[in-house]
Amino acid sequence: MEHPEWIAPLLAVGIACLHGVGLLHVLHVLMRGRTSQGTIAWIVCMIVAPWVAIPFYWIAGRQKFAGYIRARRAEDAGLRRLSDDMHRRLRQFEIQPDDPFGRAAAQLGGLPFTRGNHLELLIDGDRTFEAIFESIRTARHYLLVEFFIVKNDRVGQRFKEALCERARAGVAVYFLFDEVGSHKLSRTFLDELSEAGVECHSFGTNRHWWSRLQINFRNHRKIVVADGREAFVGGLNVGDEYLGRDQRFGHWRDTHLRLRGPCVQAVQIVFLEDWNWAAPRRPDLHWDSHEEPSDQAAAILPTGPADPADSWQLVVAESANTARQRLWIASPYFVPDQGVLTALQAAAIRGVDVRILIPEKADHLMVWLAAPTFYEETLPFGIRILRYQAGFLHQKAMLVDHRYAFVGTANLDNRSFRLNFEITAVSTDLAFIDEVGHMLEQDFEQAVEAQVEDFTGRSLGFRIAARAARLAAPVL
Repeated sequence: MEHPEWIAPLLAVGIACLHGVGLLHVLHVLMRGRTSQGTIAWIVCMIVAPWVAIPFYWIAGRQKFAGYIRARRAEDAGLRRLSDDMHRRLRQFEIQPDDPFGRAAAQLGGLPFTRGNHLELLIDGDRTFEAIFESIRTARHYLLVEFFIVKNDRVGQRFKEALCERARAGVAVYFLFDEVGSHKLSRTFLDELSEAGVECHSFGTNRHWWSRLQINFRNHRKIVVADGREAFVGGLNVGDEYLGRDQRFGHWRDTHLRLRGPCVQAVQIVFLEDWNWAAPRRPDLHWDSHEEPSDQAAAILPTGPADPADSWQLVVAESANTARQRLWIASPYFVPDQGVLTALQAAAIRGVDVRILIPEKADHLMVWLAAPTFYEETLPFGIRILRYQAGFLHQKAMLVDHRYAFVGTANLDNRSFRLNFEITAVSTDLAFIDEVGHMLEQDFEQAVEAQVEDFTGRSLGFRIAARAARLAAPVL
C-alpha cells in the first residue's frame, strides 16, 4: 500500500521539531543540572533520543519542587508571622548547641533546639500504634495527621474509624496523605472520612496541567499532632505490614518517636507548610508550650526538595565528617551519593566505628539490588555493613558519637537527600542517646556482617543487574 507523498515531509518536520524541543531541554539541563555526570547523561539523551528523554526528564530529572516554593512564598507573610510567633513563644526554652554541627543542623532546618522536651522511643508497630491511637482518642481540640502511605486494611480501617470518631465528637481533624504513596487509597475510604467531618487533602505534586508528569517529588513525612501537646514522627506508615502481618516480610522492624514539650510546636510548623501547599484554609492551632520534667534537648529537622540546599545530604555528610568515635546508621535503603560515600570512607579511615544497618529482605527490588555494589567501596575502608535477619528493617536512625541521636523518616538514599519531604527529630540528651544506642546494639545482634565476596562472588547475571540498578540511583 502506497502512502501519500505528504507523510514523509510531515514526519521529517515532526522529527526536526522534536529534536528542537530536545535542544531547548538541553539548555534547561545545562542551567539546572546538579552534577556533571547527571548533566552530561541528560544532554546526551536529549540529543540522541528526545522522544524518550523529554517525558522521563519531566518525571525524574528535576531536583527542586518549584510549585511548593511558590506556594510557600505566596503565603510567606502568614507563615512567617506564625513562625516568628512560635520562635517568640519558644525563646524561654531555646538553647544554642555547643558545637558547629548542632548549629548547622538547626540552621538547615530553620527550627531551634529547645529544652524542656520529653522523647519516648517507640520500637516496632504494636507500641507505636497503641500510642498513636491513644493520642487520637484523647484529643479534645484538633488533630494534625500526615502519612506517606495509608492502606485500606485492618490497621487502615481502625485509623479511619479513630479519626471519624474524633471528628464527630467535634474535634477538628486535618488529614494529609501523599497521592503516590497512598495511590491505592479508595475514594470510598476518603468519602467516609469527609462525611464524618475530617478535612482530607492529598499532597499532590501535579495540581496543574503543565505538571502532570511531576510525580517524582513525594511527601515521605509521618506526622501526628494532638492539640499541640503531643506529636509523633518516625518510620511507620498506616498498614498491616507495620504490625508484622505481611507473610512476605514477617516481623517488621521499625522505630517511631513520641514527643512532648516545646518541640511539638516545630512539628506543627512543618505540617502547616505542607498543608499550605495542599489546602486553601489554614488550621487554627495552639502554640503555647509546657516544660516537661524530663527536660530533654531536641530539635526538629524538616528537609526536602524545596530547600535551598540538599539539607539531609549535608546533615549525613557532616555527621560523618565530625564523628570521632562512632557513626551508626540504620536505613532500609543504602544508595549513597559520592559526597556521602567519601565522607563515610574518611570517617572509617580516621578510626571511627562506622556501621550501616540495612535489611536482608527487599521491599523495593531496584534499591536492594543497588546496595551490594557499594561493598567494594565501603568494606575495605573499615565501614561495617550489617544485614538485618529477623524480618524486614525499615527504621531510620543515626547516632553520632555520644553527641547526637536522630530518629525520623529520612533514608540513606538519593530520594531522601533530594526528592522527598522528610522530618527528623534530633536530640543531644545523653539518656536518649544511650537508649537509641542500646536499641541499635540489639539490632546488630540480629544482623550478619556483609563481605565483599557477597557481591563479587555472585553470578555474572546478578552483578550486571545490580550495576544496572545502581545507574538508576538518582531516582531510586
